[in-house]
Amino acid sequence: MLHIYNTLARAKQPFQPVEPGCVRMYVCGMTVYDYCHLGHARMLISFDVVQRWLRASGYRVTYVRNITDIDDKIIRKAVDTGKRISEVTGFFIDAMHEDEKALGVEPPDFEPRATEHVGRMLEIVRLLEQKGLAYRSGDGDVNYAVRRFPGYGKLSGKSLDDLRAGERVQVDISKRDPLDFVLWKAAKPTEPAESRWESEYGPGRPGWHIECSAMSRELLGMPLDIHGGGPDLKFPHHENEIAQSEGAYGGTLANTWMHCGPLMVDAEKMSKSLGNFFTVRDTLAHYDAEVVRFFVVRSHYRSPQNYAADNLADARAALTRLYTALGNAEPDGLGIDWNDPSGQAFKAAMDDDFNTPEAVAVLFDLAAEVNKTGSARAAGQLKGLGGLLGLLQQEPRAFLQGKAADEGAAGIEARIAERAQAKKNKDFATADRIRAELLADGIVLEDKPGGVTLWRRA
Repeated sequence: MLHIYNTLARAKQPFQPVEPGCVRMYVCGMTVYDYCHLGHARMLISFDVVQRWLRASGYRVTYVRNITDIDDKIIRKAVDTGKRISEVTGFFIDAMHEDEKALGVEPPDFEPRATEHVGRMLEIVRLLEQKGLAYRSGDGDVNYAVRRFPGYGKLSGKSLDDLRAGERVQVDISKRDPLDFVLWKAAKPTEPAESRWESEYGPGRPGWHIECSAMSRELLGMPLDIHGGGPDLKFPHHENEIAQSEGAYGGTLANTWMHCGPLMVDAEKMSKSLGNFFTVRDTLAHYDAEVVRFFVVRSHYRSPQNYAADNLADARAALTRLYTALGNAEPDGLGIDWNDPSGQAFKAAMDDDFNTPEAVAVLFDLAAEVNKTGSARAAGQLKGLGGLLGLLQQEPRAFLQGKAADEGAAGIEARIAERAQAKKNKDFATADRIRAELLADGIVLEDKPGGVTLWRRA
């Protein structure tokens, strides 16, 4: 039986959807004002694996992942670039879809845009105001009165006083309490006309948190079976969603809350605000997209993961070993045998809170069997199970040749020369990394007394 770690319960729990056999899953998506970075890629790939496994387990899944296409950062980008808001969001939505496709991320069943659901957002604001949970402030905004919602803090596990002391709470004299958050933002004269909607509260636009409350309810209802997102959304975004949705409609917003872990760079979370991010497209200029996906999948989705060039090079070398096994035996094409020990081990791993590191270990056991016996059945099992993680679906020869064919002899020689210089400088970590990168591209270097011998893996 599938068990999922529920952030709200702080424990793994048996997964029991509201409607047997059906899963309604909502994941908070991108705010489209810039290119996706690798932290976003981790979230996208993690929940792609979740929905793939749910479907493979026989569930009928309705997967919704929203797009935030109106936001302060988007408005700022439009003003700074002299473009319309719709031009900015349209450009980065297209870029996001290109990145997703490259990474093997399957599209969600529904991808609502916030600007398409403003009417439902205003409906929620009205309900909250009628119930005394929202108030109009002197600056024209409509705010949520946090202390009037008894359950506030249950997702983050912090008291109101703890949250009040948190560094993310900003002082705003227009609010009755610093913890209160905006539901409807009054339009400012300097903002573009296309960033405002007419309402009984005056011209303005929705706050960020209200967007997901509206879109999730409109497309999936309440309660959701799974609500997910990145590590920084637990507070305040998801906490505020609970306050809005449950405050307006009663009941429970979501039965299971899932949050993937952060992608770290030098012990700090990768983020645009810290300036330590690497975009997906810049990374894909140096690494095969499947290598990036494998890098993400080989770690558990809830664990912190460290980004480093050496880690990506190691992922490329590891994925090369799997493809090499597939190149040594033709898969039998019979599909996955779930009664085989490998199938049972893979299923046990994935049913244990989507434990992809253990599932990947099963793939390496199968690769070892293929290399030892040349078994077409083991190769078929390897490819089939890998496919459930979005891996190993390329032709082995195409992957093993990698970018080496496109790079050309001059580029390969430059990398060999760089490695030689690193060895001369006793920088053995760099030398080993370059050798691993070349190996992953199908280029094998053999150090011999007379120099380095190069040959291309078939």
